[in-house]
Amino acid sequence: MQTNISATDLLNPDIAEANDILRSCVHCGFCTATCPTYQILGDELDSPRGRIYLIKEMLDGNPVGNKTRMHLDRCLTCRSCETTCPSGVQYGHLIDIGKQEIEKRAPRPLWQKMVRRALVEIIPHTNRFAFLLACGRIFRPILPKFLQQKIPLKQVPIARPQNKHERTMLILEGCVQPVTAPNTNAATAQVLDKLGISLISAPEVGCCGALHQHLADTEGAKNLMRCNIDAWWPLIEQGAEAIVMTASGCGVMVKEYGHALKNDPHYADKAARISALTRDLSEILHDANLTAFAQAGQQQRVAYHSSCTIQHGQQLSGLVENILQRCGYILASVSDSHLCCGAAGTYTILEPKLSQQLLHNKLDALQHEQPQIIVSANIGCQLHLEGAAKVPVKHWIELLVPASTH
Repeated sequence: MQTNISATDLLNPDIAEANDILRSCVHCGFCTATCPTYQILGDELDSPRGRIYLIKEMLDGNPVGNKTRMHLDRCLTCRSCETTCPSGVQYGHLIDIGKQEIEKRAPRPLWQKMVRRALVEIIPHTNRFAFLLACGRIFRPILPKFLQQKIPLKQVPIARPQNKHERTMLILEGCVQPVTAPNTNAATAQVLDKLGISLISAPEVGCCGALHQHLADTEGAKNLMRCNIDAWWPLIEQGAEAIVMTASGCGVMVKEYGHALKNDPHYADKAARISALTRDLSEILHDANLTAFAQAGQQQRVAYHSSCTIQHGQQLSGLVENILQRCGYILASVSDSHLCCGAAGTYTILEPKLSQQLLHNKLDALQHEQPQIIVSANIGCQLHLEGAAKVPVKHWIELLVPASTH
């Protein structure tokens, strides 16, 4: 693809990166076959190829407005197109830059700005989100059904082991997961404890920055990254061998700290080290001896939803499936497993109609073979599916923990 970005704009590292990505696209159209929004809307501008064209036009200096912003907003950032692309176009980075630039060149209406600001001021802050969730649970019975579906029931917490092992790993507690699904990390701690690994948390660590990043608050995201790096660094120097991610959406973000902060002279090296140490939980267990969990499944039929951030963002398809099968579970077949469920962070709030269409399609596929349970690797997907599923929805790691511990 040819671009005509001004020399002045190319001095901006982000725009220079976007220019390189744009030039790597050959407009072959393979991406349209796996784009969830294009599958539903059938509009070329709601496909990766179309959005790439819109971003090119914007960066070339052509006028942009509501139409360009609308099509960029509709992107789920699922990165399914990256898995399909034969040219290796880094669409995820490009769409982040495109969304950042459209905010500058075609400012939103005030009400949209206020909604987005509210999201970044509440969701990434665990205490604020916990208060809002508690209020929602109190008034849940009188709320409209579509709102009831968004409020998860309270979990009865399970205990975390207190054993100390020579091997230690860090774990990201997350911002939403501790109050919506606390048993995910508790179950992870129990499983890793059996494998001789202690999990430790850095209390100062907060949100990974993904929500800010996808809402085009790039500087806000980078500030969170720097805070997390500062909190983790002393523990890494003390010998923590990995940073374990139980939410694949957070995992793909932390694995990209090195890229996001590559131009920061104070944090570039540390960020690259953090990204190199980050592992999805499935990466840890895939290489482990799981004999102790071999009978956990007892031939129970499970439908596994492979989140976009694990199969496209982190390119880790097949790992969770292999672990569950090794532990005695029968996996139901799921059609169109490469397509997004419609969660995509705040997409359920900002694009509710498309999100619901994707949700219903995904649940039809997951429940087709009547599984006893649905599992996922990402808290956003889990909560999204849970609100409308006919069977329980959990994080897959909970299946390795005996029911007696719940």
